Amino acid sequence: MVLLFLHMSATGPIGVFDSGYRGLTVLKEIVATLSAYDYIYLGDNARAPYGPRSFDTVYHYTLQCVEWFFKKGCSLVILACNTASAKALRTLQQNDLATKYPGKRVLGVIRPTTEQIGQLTKTGKVGVLGTSGTVRSLSYPIEIEKFYPDVEVYQEACPMWVPLIENGEYENEGAQYFIKKNLSNLLGKAKDIDTVLLACTHYPLIKNQIEKLLPADVTVISQASLVSESLKDYLARHPEIDEKCSKNGEVIFFTTDSAEDFNINGSKFYGRPLQSFHVDL
Repeated sequence: MVLLFLHMSATGPIGVFDSGYRGLTVLKEIVATLSAYDYIYLGDNARAPYGPRSFDTVYHYTLQCVEWFFKKGCSLVILACNTASAKALRTLQQNDLATKYPGKRVLGVIRPTTEQIGQLTKTGKVGVLGTSGTVRSLSYPIEIEKFYPDVEVYQEACPMWVPLIENGEYENEGAQYFIKKNLSNLLGKAKDIDTVLLACTHYPLIKNQIEKLLPADVTVISQASLVSESLKDYLARHPEIDEKCSKNGEVIFFTTDSAEDFNINGSKFYGRPLQSFHVDL
């Protein structure tokens, strides 16, 4: 099946990329919304996490992975990773796609989120929880201001959350300490924040914990559903890209690290058992 699925043809799967497992939360929603399409997921687990790495390093790693997708016949790649979207997407779109891959498209998770977030707040004050890299990039404040200049954005970097989640330690007392600390820091910046965005695709796994620790009138937003609906709209508006996407309802998973580990840990994010294949880039 794999050989047939990845054979070069006029159409190809949609590529979904992340530095590790977390993009599976986005893929899960995309598949639920657009189940007829074929998908390839690649987790660059061998070089994760991307968050602490420099802009140049994230760009080069992301470009390498995107070119891998292109070689597999993908005309459309989704960066289901906030760090890659924040640190690499603009350069990829403006430099590499324009000069080397004019018929290809690479989309991120930041713009679909920021296009809608301003419609969800009543006080006009939004909190953003993300990795240190995403927060430092200022991508969310910059993008939200483009669409909703009157909305005030308050960010909080949560460097301990991803390691805790990836190591399955997010329900213990130590994790609760860091979650409470970061939420307290965020709310301390503006007491009338009424909408909190989980600007990392790991964070849906602790969404219930976050909601319990926040005031009842604060809405917590995960990105996955926003991204999947945005992709559906994008394909409807760009039939020239849609017709390049194969539609057999197949999903294949790849990782740059241990396939066995990916199968075990990835199923927690994807919500069901999966089988992956190791790939060397």
